[in-house]
Amino acid sequence: MPFGTLERHAPPLFRQGPSALTRLLLCAAFAVFLMVLDARFHMAQPARTAVALLLHPAQRLLLTPVDAWDNLGDYLRGMEKAMAAEDLARKQLTSQAERLARAQQLQQENDRLRALLKMREAQPVASMAAEVLYEAPDPYSRRVTIDRGSRHGVKLGAPVITDVGVLGQVTRVYTLSSEVTLVTDRDAAIPVLNSRTQQRGVAYGSERGLELRFVAANSDIQKGDVLSTSGLDGVYPPGLPVARVLDVERRGETSFARVSLQSTVPVDSVRHALVLSPMAVHEAARAEAAEAAASEAQASAERKAQLRAEAKARAAELKASKDAAKDAAKEAAKDTGKDATKPAAGGTR
Repeated sequence: MPFGTLERHAPPLFRQGPSALTRLLLCAAFAVFLMVLDARFHMAQPARTAVALLLHPAQRLLLTPVDAWDNLGDYLRGMEKAMAAEDLARKQLTSQAERLARAQQLQQENDRLRALLKMREAQPVASMAAEVLYEAPDPYSRRVTIDRGSRHGVKLGAPVITDVGVLGQVTRVYTLSSEVTLVTDRDAAIPVLNSRTQQRGVAYGSERGLELRFVAANSDIQKGDVLSTSGLDGVYPPGLPVARVLDVERRGETSFARVSLQSTVPVDSVRHALVLSPMAVHEAARAEAAEAAASEAQASAERKAQLRAEAKARAAELKASKDAAKDAAKEAAKDTGKDATKPAAGGTR
């Protein structure tokens, strides 16, 4: 059989019906028809609802891992944001706590400085404000260093006070700083006066604070009495609070009472103080001022006396000149009278 005469069509047993293109066109036309019907008459809505209802459990089951992953991501992101917010809040709280502590400290310093200013106005002597820098490292003495020295006018022996009483006395003066021996030092001694009984005494520093020595056992002193400076030492102005009687111990075997005192100034927590001029310097300055005023008054009196003498001399000179003028006028009048009578006498002859 020649090659060109071979039959190229499938045998009747293997025939498939319409061609693939025809079936595609028919399906496309049917799909368009269904879409038109659904758009116009909503014929596929019940079927769509039923299919959606049947597939909903499967959709929820398939979405469970996705939802779990999203929830986990949201939880982790929320935890991270919450931790960041907590850290920020802690930092802000710490900063506010520091600011509050600093504000409270500044308020306390402001109150102390205001009290010092009131004390400075009340003192009759010159004073300057000073800040306590540090405490002396010597364990056998109670001294502090302040930020005022000889350049600022601090004198050796100058008393140092606070708004509540006497702190101590300047014992060493440097150029830019000074050492202040506290009243609780064992070498410190201050003449005091009992504000209640007006009894004088001397307060000494000790290891336990202050004590009043050589007080008779039968003296009128009791717990709570306030002791102030008497001013007899020529260093401290009178009337400054020094200590308060803490305990009075009277023993039968001795004629002196043991009087323990508590300083009115908390020496371990002082930050600011006033340095006063010593009373001796103040008295000397006041004496010099009084002497200068007396000399000025004497010089003024001498000038006034000299001015009075000069005024009297001028008045005498003026009176003398007036008298001389009057005498001259009289002489001139006499001369003119004589000259007038002479021609009259000649005419009668």
